Amino acid sequence: MACQQSRYHSFSSASRLQPQPSGVTIDESFLIENKSTQKRKLLQKRRTLPYREIFEFFIEDFKTYKPLLSSIKNAYEGMLAHQREKIRALEPLKAKLVTVNEDCNERILAMRAEEKHEISLLKKEKMNLLKLIDKKNEEKISLQSEVAKLRKNLAEEYLHYLSERDARKILIADLNELQYQREDMSLAQSPGIWGEDPVKLTLMELNTMKANFGDVVPRRDFEMQEKTNKDLQEQILMQLHMSTLKERDQFFSELQEIQRTSTPRPDWTKCEDVVAGGPERWQMLAEGKNSDQLVDVLLEEIGSGLLREKEFFPGLGYGEAIPAFLRFEGLVENKKPSKKDVVDLLKDAWKERLAEEQKETFPDFFFNFLERRFGPSDAMAWAYTIFENIKIFHSNEVMSQFYAVLMGKRSENVYVTQKETVAQLLKEMTNADSQNKGLLTMEQFNTVLKSTFPLKTEEQIQELMEAGGWHPSSSNADLLNYRSLFMEDEEGQSEPFVQKLWEQYMDEKDEYLQQLKQELGTELYEEVTLPKLRGALMTIDPSLNKQTVNTYMSQAFQLPESELPEDGDEKEEGVVEILQTALERLQVIDIRRVGPREPEPAN
Repeated sequence: MACQQSRYHSFSSASRLQPQPSGVTIDESFLIENKSTQKRKLLQKRRTLPYREIFEFFIEDFKTYKPLLSSIKNAYEGMLAHQREKIRALEPLKAKLVTVNEDCNERILAMRAEEKHEISLLKKEKMNLLKLIDKKNEEKISLQSEVAKLRKNLAEEYLHYLSERDARKILIADLNELQYQREDMSLAQSPGIWGEDPVKLTLMELNTMKANFGDVVPRRDFEMQEKTNKDLQEQILMQLHMSTLKERDQFFSELQEIQRTSTPRPDWTKCEDVVAGGPERWQMLAEGKNSDQLVDVLLEEIGSGLLREKEFFPGLGYGEAIPAFLRFEGLVENKKPSKKDVVDLLKDAWKERLAEEQKETFPDFFFNFLERRFGPSDAMAWAYTIFENIKIFHSNEVMSQFYAVLMGKRSENVYVTQKETVAQLLKEMTNADSQNKGLLTMEQFNTVLKSTFPLKTEEQIQELMEAGGWHPSSSNADLLNYRSLFMEDEEGQSEPFVQKLWEQYMDEKDEYLQQLKQELGTELYEEVTLPKLRGALMTIDPSLNKQTVNTYMSQAFQLPESELPEDGDEKEEGVVEILQTALERLQVIDIRRVGPREPEPAN
């Protein structure tokens, strides 16, 4: 009996240290466990009371063995008292463990938020620098073209002046020859002609020279202009060179300042000796991941190791806060499936869910699916096993999305719409592939993206093209194997292109809700009415139709669409909700922009 009670207390202490289910806070779980433990202690005490009385009767009745029986009783009583003291001593340790766990979670969330902000700033800085570099390159090319044009004009003018100079020299020689001939002829004429006025002859010669050489530029002036032009070209090039050097030094200084003031990055190589598989496996896990993703990888490795060591999971009971598919009292077996087995099982569940219209809730469907797959006897064990796995592996797309839908953090239509979007995009690319070779040019790739996502910015289209394998140095004639963009590995992980689509979708949703919040008010605890929400939605997205608006309002106020008052009805003013609550509810569903926002009127 004492051994049984000791084992019971040990199991109770161990079970309280198990991970708590999602949806139940640590404090609530602690109170539930305390009540359950006190109840079991009282029940155990009542069960052992008759045995204690009988044992005391034996001690009093058998005088001969009274000392021995009393020693036995005292030994058991001492052991029980020791176990109670040990349990009481472990209570503060549990409280401390809870505090440390909460502190670690807060630190991790803070690190993720800080790194996400830093990444966003660095991306913007990168885009600005690229634009500035492109602008400077364009200016440089323009100046080079202008200099080349000036040099060409100068060479043409120089050749023209050389031709004019040579022509003038020939004309002067001809005039001199004619003058000599005229003088000879004058000598041969009558003596009366000898008396021709020499002043008149000089004027005639001067007029002839002016007529022939009036527009000729002196060589000294030409060479001076040529030198001035050359100096001006060198000065322009020197100024451009100095300006470029100055900007380069400024950008380099800013980069050094950013590197100096930025948060130091952890030395992730320290994890190589801790993760199972050594450096080679860690390199495979860490490839292409940022710090935030590496934190998830490390937590998953730790969690999966602990999960493999467990043989059983403790049942969480039948409380209202416990999800319906986990309500069980006692121990359930850990089936220990591989990561691939879990992913395949979840994919089969989605296929069955989408095959036909399901009227039951997603958690009920999940448990019924497990009953159909493994039978009623093993369904609960598989429910706990799958739940603990998908709760740990945040980096796996299939697991994380299934967990979000299962726990009500995301609506099913978000998953369905995303799959339909990917399928539609693949269909558009296939239609553009006229030769059915699985290849598209980068220009075709760009055209398909813009036609499928007309509301995306040029920057977003460029991000998708880079995720698909395009680089700024690539030619538009380069061919892309577009079918490979939609492949998945054995664990359900998509290619970077599909991941970028999902990332942009989540960013667009956050931006949409942020615009809605700014339109409704800055205080999260303000009250929002139906007319105010309808007006804000139509302001930020004028293309919304009535059905979509009603869907959003039904989700925000948790009212069936059939019970929503008509636009302009006085009852609308009576329906109010807290802004923060309404935004959190809208975050769950598939909410997105339908058309462009109207530009604000210029002042």
